[in-house]
Amino acid sequence: MGCVHGRCCCRYDDCSDDDAEDKEVSTPCALNGHGSHGHFLTQSSLGSAAVPSHNFRLQYAFLTQRGHYPDSPDRENQDSFCIKTQLQGNPNLHFFGVFDGHGLFGTQCSNFVKERLVDILSADLHLAEDPVKAYNLAFRITNSELHESQIDDSMSGTTAITVLVNGDTLYVANVGDSRAVAGVWNGNSVVAEDLSSDQTPFRRDEYERVKLCGARVLSVDQVEGIKDPNIQTWGDEESDEGDPPRLWVQNGMYPGTAFTRSVGDLTAEKIGVTADPEVLTAKITPDHLFFVVASDGVFEFLSSQTVVNMNRLRMKSIVQVDIWIEPQHFDDWHLLYNVLIPTSSCFGFHLSKVSKYADPRDACSAIAAESYRIWLEHETRTDDITIIIVHIKDMCNV
Repeated sequence: MGCVHGRCCCRYDDCSDDDAEDKEVSTPCALNGHGSHGHFLTQSSLGSAAVPSHNFRLQYAFLTQRGHYPDSPDRENQDSFCIKTQLQGNPNLHFFGVFDGHGLFGTQCSNFVKERLVDILSADLHLAEDPVKAYNLAFRITNSELHESQIDDSMSGTTAITVLVNGDTLYVANVGDSRAVAGVWNGNSVVAEDLSSDQTPFRRDEYERVKLCGARVLSVDQVEGIKDPNIQTWGDEESDEGDPPRLWVQNGMYPGTAFTRSVGDLTAEKIGVTADPEVLTAKITPDHLFFVVASDGVFEFLSSQTVVNMNRLRMKSIVQVDIWIEPQHFDDWHLLYNVLIPTSSCFGFHLSKVSKYADPRDACSAIAAESYRIWLEHETRTDDITIIIVHIKDMCNV
């Protein structure tokens, strides 16, 4: 949602490392025929990173798409992202992050945070043993360094959604309203497991926290006197009709942020906007098929489950077959079902686990195209859109 400019202030550049096993230079291309508007995206080739401690691997791709701004055709993509494998030389430690800048200097803010956050994490000798503590310290230092930098972050900043893969555990640190979600097999379907919670005034705990810090929480219509400012309920994020509750100083019409946490935003800090992350921990199981890290350009109009559905199993291939195939027959089933068979260390393979998009690049493109389409159904512009999709491959029960 971003800041108040244009009601939904939207937010290029990656810091992908050189250690990715299948890394190539990304190339720009037009999305779904919208190239005539100059809306080019950058999409990666397929990347891969092993997690040898638990005998599985990650296969990943990213896509970033500049928004469509009819009144500002030269506006930059304020999103950035970072993929770093083998942090500290550790083959089991991998980082994925999306940073959604906002404000006049949002691009500079998101790029600054993209670079510094992962560098500070990498320098923490205790990262692998205590990722939560390392995350909290890294965000605090990054925020302070941004304030002290040459970038004017008084009314600019960035959200940050990051996932650290540490062996068989995901550590998800969130500041703002971007999101991470996992696709989890539950026996007959793939369900969305939110790995973060959007930090906005829609959340009662966040609302109360910023109110205690002196924020006024009002929609734009309430600030402008169109609606009653005393009504402090706004439904939920799916029903806000494009006018969400925002944060304002007591006697001014600023900053108007629709999030309650961010990095930067020095003015908004005075009314409770903080760079302290919420860190969620999730154990990776054989039922975890993939996870998605994306800016709110994706989730503004698409629910977590909708995004997961666009990655989910190919329904026409699903026949609930409660049998397990012995290793000696893997090759035959590969030919029959055209599925990617796990390594011989697995004792069997559930037939229903056939990905709709075996290549995460295809899933990135599908989600970006759908996000773009729905934005233009509701508005004359779109937000910047950035997605990282990570498939969890070859993880087996032991």
